[in-house]
Amino acid sequence: MLLSTLFVLVLAACNGDGGSATGSDKQGDSSTNTGSNTDSNAREVVIGGLWDLTGGTSDVGAPFAEGAEAYVEYANSKGIEGLNIKLIGKDYGYVIPEAQKLYQEHRDKAGAQAIIGFGTGDTEALRQQVAADEFPFVSGSLSENLKDTKESPYNFLVAASYSDQGRALLKWIKENHKGGEPTVALLYNDTAFGRSPVEDMKAYAKEIGVKVVDEQVIDVKATEAQSQLLNMKKKNPDYAIIQQTWAATSTILRDAKTLGIDTQFMGLNWTTGEGLFDNVDAATAEGYMGVLINSMPGDDVPGMAEIEEYLKGKGKKDEDINQKFVQGWVTAKIMVEGIKKAAELNPDGDIKGAQIREGMESLTDLDLGGVAANVSYSADNHAGTKEIRIGVVKDGKWEAITDYISFED
Repeated sequence: MLLSTLFVLVLAACNGDGGSATGSDKQGDSSTNTGSNTDSNAREVVIGGLWDLTGGTSDVGAPFAEGAEAYVEYANSKGIEGLNIKLIGKDYGYVIPEAQKLYQEHRDKAGAQAIIGFGTGDTEALRQQVAADEFPFVSGSLSENLKDTKESPYNFLVAASYSDQGRALLKWIKENHKGGEPTVALLYNDTAFGRSPVEDMKAYAKEIGVKVVDEQVIDVKATEAQSQLLNMKKKNPDYAIIQQTWAATSTILRDAKTLGIDTQFMGLNWTTGEGLFDNVDAATAEGYMGVLINSMPGDDVPGMAEIEEYLKGKGKKDEDINQKFVQGWVTAKIMVEGIKKAAELNPDGDIKGAQIREGMESLTDLDLGGVAANVSYSADNHAGTKEIRIGVVKDGKWEAITDYISFED
């Protein structure tokens, strides 16, 4: 009996709390803490993650979370002098109250000092709270509202805002359209994310002489959109700009082909990437255009080398990830670079949220190796960049047709 008891105790000690340092539990929660820094004097910084692994935007949310966790693991494995960074991610299912509850858990139980979020609704809902708590916050959301440093003093955009993306597409339309005033329809979902750029795009279109002739609201989880597309068809727009994720975008493209609509469809960031082809065949997507804020896996740019190094260490290849993994990777990388800068500026003592904000605001022309536009911040500018590339589906693959550009170029 004594030997049996000792055996059980040994097993318990080996297994710890029964969970893994990485991966997901039954509720979709995940925790990444793969720091290889064995220096007992290393300062630990905890980042809380709010992921959509099971909700309405999980088609893009899950690979985003995977990429963010992968970068923190990679950075720790390479060694960050004097620092050990821990990322604790939890699934909020794209439900704002759940995100608020999990945020409080990150703050009160995990000791987080910074947050990587995901959705627009929850990111905007938490703006005042993170400002009060002094927690720098980067996110999958690229809402224009987050650029206001008075209203969102602890939020940082890691890529061009949705509004700036839409402005860039509208400018491209204006400059490349042949045959009179171009007409545009706007297709979006009725969420904070879907609505985010709409009014800004309408105002900019009017400013530059592009006519918005129709708007259609299509659910983010829509499996059919024929009624909305038939309504749009009556206005016969030259272009339709989509603000959705892969799933609804696939539905729109499939139904547009069924209905014989020859409008040129275009989309913002979350509509682009290989996941679009999971729900619609490449032939149907042929010619579709969209915003590329990140490179595709395997693109020949310097910043892809570290991603491929990470994948090789896991026995994986470029085809095992997608562009939204790259977006999550870049988002976490920017946050980690801000934390590293904070450590440089504050060589003694803990690294808290106020110091991380200072570090983020010290990043100037941060070189992301071509996998994304370089970003710069300051005390009165948390926008990062206004630059995007425009891509097109050609022969079943995404191909960039511009360098990094902005509507101000």
